[in-house]
Amino acid sequence: MSSDATPDPYAEPIAFGSRMQLLRERRGMSRVVLAGLLGRSPAWVKQVEKGGIGAPGLDTVLQVAEVLRVRNLAELTGRPEPRVDLFVGPGHPRLAAVRAAVDHLPLVTEREAPPVPHLRARLAKAWSARHRAANHRDVIGALLPDLIRDSELAVRQARRPEEWRAAQAVVAEVYSLAQFFVAYQPDSSLLWRVAERGMMAARQSGDPHAIGVAAWLMAQAHRDSGPGHYDAADAVALETARFLEPLLPDGTDDVRAVAGALAFEAGYTAARRGEAGTAWRYWDSARAVAERLPEAYYHPVTSFSRGAMGAHAVTVAVELHSGPEAVRQVARADADAIPSRPRRARHRIEEARGYQLDGRPDLALATLAQAHEAAPETITYNGYARRIVLEQSESKVTARRRQAAELAARIGLLAA
Repeated sequence: MSSDATPDPYAEPIAFGSRMQLLRERRGMSRVVLAGLLGRSPAWVKQVEKGGIGAPGLDTVLQVAEVLRVRNLAELTGRPEPRVDLFVGPGHPRLAAVRAAVDHLPLVTEREAPPVPHLRARLAKAWSARHRAANHRDVIGALLPDLIRDSELAVRQARRPEEWRAAQAVVAEVYSLAQFFVAYQPDSSLLWRVAERGMMAARQSGDPHAIGVAAWLMAQAHRDSGPGHYDAADAVALETARFLEPLLPDGTDDVRAVAGALAFEAGYTAARRGEAGTAWRYWDSARAVAERLPEAYYHPVTSFSRGAMGAHAVTVAVELHSGPEAVRQVARADADAIPSRPRRARHRIEEARGYQLDGRPDLALATLAQAHEAAPETITYNGYARRIVLEQSESKVTARRRQAAELAARIGLLAA
């Protein structure tokens, strides 16, 4: 190791402040930026890092973990037990089978690939099952291995260019489904393989809808990788939106919906940056697209629709760390307008974040319980939900602490 390499925070026992500084520097983040994201002064950050202030309370530790995208609290606290992984959920029992299907690309086979229309019908059923299921990862995890192998085989056995492009579009959508399964599980390299294969297949298909969906998911993968990837998230979302723009007047509702979803993704990333004006401007653009869609329309992959715009507004507000605005948007949003159970659970989590920001922890916990009822696997794999539950499990209010502990047990938050 070179003398100027960043030290390993596990190498020897060191104070919280020193760990925070090491992890901040690994992110390439200045004290000024970290202070701004924490709502603190740069002097406070410096004092903590230099040991002038002791380790802060749990709520601040969790906020630091969120900003620095620390996946395991032990990286900040130096305490390996109990192990709490905030941003990555537990490995799903079906993860190994899905990974094996992604990694296994045989060059020789005597098996005949299913026809593309047959694969499309299976995909449609898979998306429908995902939206209906409470444990959606279990459902699609059972379907994905065969879908991945069969769609890849269809590409290899295509005899004409148009058959090959159609098969590539199916592969792209299969990997889009796979990304929903893999996200927030403990295999980031698999997530990127899935996202990149989906994007490559979509581009080779030449299908605007497939390209838009793959780009939408790729933008999310970049954004969730942290501030250093926000520019890449914007580049993917905005360049693809420009590609789709001339196609919209005569395009299908699906293509329009993907364009709207990409506009919102740009707003989401802007909100993560703290750029309120830009975030709401992109939200307005997405809403304008949604209003041109049929009232009952709901995109099967992105969940983009008229009814989802209220949920998107809540997300923008919580990403901007505006509790009062988030609660105002919660009151205007209609969760029942979201037919997908996992997407509705995700919206409930965003509502809970709004209540937490607004100093209403009891409402936050009650809303997380609603999220768990809608789709238990969504809350299990969501870092923000886990953070709220963990924070409230140490509340001084007995009833609140008990409620948080019960919810923590249901989602396996404190499992070693």
